[in-house]
Amino acid sequence: MSGVNIQGLSIKFGANEVIKGLDLQVVEGEFLVLLGPSGCGKSTLLHSIAGLIDVSGGRIEIGGQDMTDAEPSERGIGMVFQSYALYPTMTVEKNMSFGLRVAGTPKAEIARRVDKAAQMLQLTPLLQRKPAQLSGGQRQRVAIGRALVREAGVFLFDEPLSNLDAKLRAELRRELKLLHHTLGSTMIYVTHDQVEAMTLASRIVVMKGGVIQQIGTPAEVYERPANLFVAGFLGAPAINLVPARVGADGRTLDGALPLQLAEGRATAGQAVVLGVRPEHIRLQDDGRWRATVELVEPMGNHQVVWMKLGTQGFSALVHDGRRVAAGDVLAFDLDESALSVFDATTETRLD
Repeated sequence: MSGVNIQGLSIKFGANEVIKGLDLQVVEGEFLVLLGPSGCGKSTLLHSIAGLIDVSGGRIEIGGQDMTDAEPSERGIGMVFQSYALYPTMTVEKNMSFGLRVAGTPKAEIARRVDKAAQMLQLTPLLQRKPAQLSGGQRQRVAIGRALVREAGVFLFDEPLSNLDAKLRAELRRELKLLHHTLGSTMIYVTHDQVEAMTLASRIVVMKGGVIQQIGTPAEVYERPANLFVAGFLGAPAINLVPARVGADGRTLDGALPLQLAEGRATAGQAVVLGVRPEHIRLQDDGRWRATVELVEPMGNHQVVWMKLGTQGFSALVHDGRRVAAGDVLAFDLDESALSVFDATTETRLD
């Protein structure tokens, strides 16, 4: 088990700087998730840790050793890619043991490691099958097993579940989390899927344009987003964003939701954006505001209700089983303790 320390990392492809002076400390034994949209640099960062991409500046330490210019084989990492990358003519056992055999690992040790990984990943009955005889989920388990048998200090996952259907993704998410609890290994996982990030991570690193926007536990990042980008990227349905302006007293908000901010949170005349999660909107008869329902999305155990208050749209989650239809006028209130406030110009959070 090893930690990873990245200092001032810069990666350029020609004149395009993909990673920009990035600092990141990955603690031993944690499950760190790199989250962001396509093109934000998360996979590039992961590949630089693996030694698959040359860095333009900065330093990468793994297990306290400088690995900035080391070969991938010297870094003590196991990697799982988006594509399974299995050898079609080899059995599951041969695929999992290939790297160990090439490295000259004794046969008894290979058998021990393959058997251990196969048991953890429920692959023991499949060891003599070939990839064509496996389902997509089983193939990805084999790819994960091939990394596990290396007994590496750090495991890297590059969107390993993105090629699977929703049911298989959910199953393998659970298995990966259980695997991390069992092994206690350092794991770094790349995804654009917020559900994967929220369910798997010890900490989430949200990235945009090669720059870290926020680092924190799933609860911290969700409940106290550092800026508008983070607030809008996490959450389904997305957070409700309501523009407003602070009154002359520095507290009263002029906008769709005329609220009072805590003293000192904003300044008189400041343009702000309120962030209200859908689950913090409460439909209740004595609510302060009334909105017209535009659309209702039944989700089984809850409903997503889309409403309009003047020109401002809102989404709310309804769990109480009430019947709601388009055209209904509903009174609502909100949990002000969960309100996020952002500066409209800098887009950063105001505390």
